[in-house]
Amino acid sequence: MVSSKKAKTLHPYIELLRPEIADMDLALPAASALLASYLAMGSLPPVIPFIIAVIGGYAAITSSYVYNDCCDVDVDKINLPDRPLASSQLSVKKALMYSLFLVVVASVAALYLNPESFVVLILAVATISIYSKFAKSETFFSFVPVGIAYGLVPIGIWLAFDPAGILMGADEVILPIPGIFLGIMMCVTDWGFTLSGVARDVDGDREKNKPTFPVVFGVTATAKFVTACWVIGVLASLIIGLTARLGPVFFIGSVIGGLWIIMQSFDFIKKSTPERGGDLFLQGSRYRGIMFGSLILDVLLSTLVGGYTAILW
Repeated sequence: MVSSKKAKTLHPYIELLRPEIADMDLALPAASALLASYLAMGSLPPVIPFIIAVIGGYAAITSSYVYNDCCDVDVDKINLPDRPLASSQLSVKKALMYSLFLVVVASVAALYLNPESFVVLILAVATISIYSKFAKSETFFSFVPVGIAYGLVPIGIWLAFDPAGILMGADEVILPIPGIFLGIMMCVTDWGFTLSGVARDVDGDREKNKPTFPVVFGVTATAKFVTACWVIGVLASLIIGLTARLGPVFFIGSVIGGLWIIMQSFDFIKKSTPERGGDLFLQGSRYRGIMFGSLILDVLLSTLVGGYTAILW
């Protein structure tokens, strides 16, 4: 996970939340909650728990953005000098408190919904914190915990609407197959998403002796790995649709969006520059926003329009 380009906002606290990729960050928990409820109960989730889940998921995701900025001030002063901390619009101390506040919001939401979700949240926060504080300065595998942490987000949301009962001693399958592949898809695509942004920041990371993947292997090798991640992620999204027996709206959005992001990834290989990596970083957010948006619309149609999924099945 890296900082995005400067957000078009005047308020540094909002800018720290990366509003330019908010479509992805809001659509992910919404899609996870709707699909879990649809598969578990054949209906939409209750309104209040749904709203709490979306707010909690968004707070969990954005808390990591803020904490990452706190750990990356030195690099951002080179690569993204207009970021709130790099430009001294906010102090690191205030940003740390802001990140903690967002974690508290996410924790309250998770505890309200299901203690299992809270356990997953703690695992995700611990994992992403390892990346931001330590891994990025120590190993080119630092992108791995980022994907794991983000793969845990839809799982935590899923458990809020389809509890596994593990903490109560129930002997059940933790997640159905669509939920498992939702986590896998998010994890692998986040490797591609994150490394695109890290490729953009290669000059600053090299100057600060941070052994990131692009610094160690070069931008072209990074572009090839990123492309592989997006191909796997798009295939995983189709498996989600097949195993959940979703309708045509999901498949149309997922296939068109998937082909588009794969084409952009191949263009990154062709134009292996830090700037192209930064563009793909934002394009990756657009793809996931479209894919999750298609899933949301498809589930709404499946629950509200009788016989909708029969079009395919």
